Amino acid sequence: MSAAYPDEPWRLAGEAFVSVWSVPRRALPRVPDVVSPLMIGGRAVVVTAWIDYTPPGQLSYHELLATVATRPERRFRSALAASITEIWVDNEASRAGGRELWGIPKESAVFELDRSDGFTASASAHGEWIATASFTPRGPVGPATRAAFTIIQSVSGRPWPSPVRARMRARFASATWTVNPHGPLGYLAGRRPLASAHLCDARLLFGSTRR
Repeated sequence: MSAAYPDEPWRLAGEAFVSVWSVPRRALPRVPDVVSPLMIGGRAVVVTAWIDYTPPGQLSYHELLATVATRPERRFRSALAASITEIWVDNEASRAGGRELWGIPKESAVFELDRSDGFTASASAHGEWIATASFTPRGPVGPATRAAFTIIQSVSGRPWPSPVRARMRARFASATWTVNPHGPLGYLAGRRPLASAHLCDARLLFGSTRR
């Protein structure tokens, strides 16, 4: 029996530590057949994020995810689109809701967070370490900014688009990642992100009101 979770759209709040990567197409994990990766010079854009969801959002939990930027399609009414390829959470309601509402392949994980000097996080699943990352925010926090994009997953072999609306404040960050080369994020092992950021005071509206 699945844990109870809110109906979509979910209203979430918190902060995120984000890194952007450039990955050769051949090194990418399996991307759903219903989307095509956005390629720039033969390389795909991967965005990873550690997210700490807190009140006043509807759910409170930690999350580690990786998304692959996809080619935008007019039918989804968004210039920015991505597909989530790996994702872990430490909340059963989030896991069940992500899978059942949007086809997001959420798995359970154990997180360790340290905020004594910047932000350091580590995640493991089934006793196996996934990744560790340390972020140090740089410079001032910018003004509140709005963003909109679409997450596209595969449900019953068809594209399942979910709109996301966000408001946040951002600042640059430096980041150091250590990834288990034999784990599910192994395609990032030994690579360095192109850029990283700290997104704070975030508010998200995830999902559609029309389904």
